[in-house]
Amino acid sequence: MTRHFWTTILATGLMVCFLPALEGWASMFVCNDGRGGMQFTNAPTGQDCRPFTPEARYIRSPRSGFTFSGKKLSPSSYDRYIVRIGNMYNVDPHLIKAVIRTESAFNHRAVSRKGAQGLMQLMPGTAEDLQVDNPFNPSENIDGGVRYLRSLLDTFDGNLVLSLAAYNAGPGLVKRTGGVPQIPETLDYVRKVLANYRLYKSRGG
Repeated sequence: MTRHFWTTILATGLMVCFLPALEGWASMFVCNDGRGGMQFTNAPTGQDCRPFTPEARYIRSPRSGFTFSGKKLSPSSYDRYIVRIGNMYNVDPHLIKAVIRTESAFNHRAVSRKGAQGLMQLMPGTAEDLQVDNPFNPSENIDGGVRYLRSLLDTFDGNLVLSLAAYNAGPGLVKRTGGVPQIPETLDYVRKVLANYRLYKSRGG
């Protein structure tokens, strides 16, 4: 990955902080796919859809609020899930790994002070909406977290910086501010994920 690419990414991150409020962005919806599963979209196609607004219950405490229980596995232990699920939802496995490292330091039993759980730190209400029955199961947690991240990338037209900010602070707040919210935790979160993403891309995982 070239230095120019990452310079562009970081510059974009700074620029979006000062963008004016964006008008007319569709909300996210969760829809029944007719087979017992759920899909996330910003353009509902049927009546069996409802608004998905996780921001109020998705915002988490800083990473210092973790408590750990159970055996912590090595980061490579999750690679098979990360690659399979990343390919399934067309999300770069290096990005998934960067999010997991930032969220939970690869501890599948991580719990934040506000109750966010597992590798990708899903709040209980968000896990329920994503149909993640056991957020401490690595495969289930990664699948749910990546589906949510994929929906954010779609909502924000592939803008990685805005999508990461929304993963941390909620899509509603990002839409209302028209850029990365000026919250120290969110700014630090986006910076850390991008740095980890660059690291994994340079090392090939």
